[in-house]
Formats: sequence, C-alpha cells, structure tokens
Amino acid sequence: MKNVGEARETPHGAAQEEFATGERSTRNRVARSILDHGPSTVAELAGRLGLTQAAVRRHLDALGTDGVVEARERRVYGARTRGRPAKVFALTDCGRDAFDQSYDKLAADALGWIAEREGGSEAVAAFARARVAAQAGAYRRAVESAAPDKRTEALAKALSMDGYAATARSAPVGEQLCQHHCPVAHVAEKFPQLCEAETEIFAELLGTHVQRLATIAHGDGVCTTFIPKISPTDTDASASTAGRNPA
Repeated sequence: MKNVGEARETPHGAAQEEFATGERSTRNRVARSILDHGPSTVAELAGRLGLTQAAVRRHLDALGTDGVVEARERRVYGARTRGRPAKVFALTDCGRDAFDQSYDKLAADALGWIAEREGGSEAVAAFARARVAAQAGAYRRAVESAAPDKRTEALAKALSMDGYAATARSAPVGEQLCQHHCPVAHVAEKFPQLCEAETEIFAELLGTHVQRLATIAHGDGVCTTFIPKISPTDTDASASTAGRNPA
C-alpha cells in the first residue's frame, strides 16, 4: 500500500480530511523517531520509517514551520573530516513538550482542584474563557486583517501557529474549520469547558454563530466547526449564539 506521505495528488472534500489526518499521523511518526533516536539526517529518518527522502523532507518542512523541529549541523567529535557537515533535524523545546504527557496530568489536576475549591464547573468555565481570551489577540489580528471571505482561512492559519494544524474548507451554505491536532485534548476529555470556550471565541472573532460538529476530545478524528455563510446584514451578529460541543 502506498504511504500517504508519498501521495501524488491531493484529494478533495471528505477525502481531503482523511488525507490530512494521514499526513498528521506520518508527521507524528517523523517527530517521534527524532525523539527516540536523537537528531537525525533525512536519510536516517527515511530508512527507519520506510519513506522516501522526498517525503521525509516534506514532513520536516511542515514540522519546521510549526516550530516542532529545527535543522542544525551534526556535532562532530574528534577531527573534522572533509566536506560539508551533515545536516540533522532535532526537536525544539516546543516539539519535545508535545510528547510530555505529565503536563496533561498536571493541568487536569489543577482544573480538578479549581472545580473542587473554587466553585465547580462554573469556575472551570471562567478559567477556560480567560485562557482562550489571553490567546485570542493574535487570532483577532489575523481575522480582522483578512477580507470577509478569507476570515475562516486566516483563523485556521493563526491556530496552526499555536499547534492546532488547522485548515478551512468549503461546506454547503458555509465553511468548516478543521483542527487536526489539539494540544489539550487529554484534558478536554475531562473538562469540556475548554472546548466550549474555544467555540465561543470563534463565534466572537468571526461575527456569527458557529456550531461544533466534532471534537478530538470526544473521540473524533478532527475537531470540526461549522461556520455558516455570512451575509452583509450578519456582520454584527452576536457571538452569544455559539454552538456547543457535542456531548
């Protein structure tokens, strides 16, 4: 079976979402191999993962754009040989943190403490809204600087900068914002207020009600948010009608 990382054509519609999910899985394998084996060359990664070097380079480019890996010269011990030093790819601090699940437990424990000591689920919801609001500055600037018909795409790009691997695609009578990765998915399984606060901020930023169709935290492959087509009279729509997460 042909490896998805080596596909020559990009499918469309629902197949595109499956393609993106497969791409993410292969990309995670590349990053995991670097974590397990240390800084690695393209040839070493290709050999370990059974991919072509061209496919590995493409995934490394994407991981580099996301700030997960960085290129550096291989450290030479002893006398340096002739020729250019080999270029290796290493995980950044951000990339290494993505594999450290202890942060998930710490965050879940902290939110559990807030719920128990500071007012139950409403206290967690208040924390979730404050957290998203603190992140939203960059998202707001991206959306407000985009043309009205490009705002969902601009939001997707801004989310990708924060590690959500987001894409935007057309849907009947609107668009779908797809997040192919969620850095807080394990915590959101226990505290859906995190997803609900995110949905609310999407509605506020895009100026229309939105509906969350699926979430990684609830076992779906992708977090999917439906954004209805905005008519000129809807530009001042309230964010208070934001759709809730599926239970």
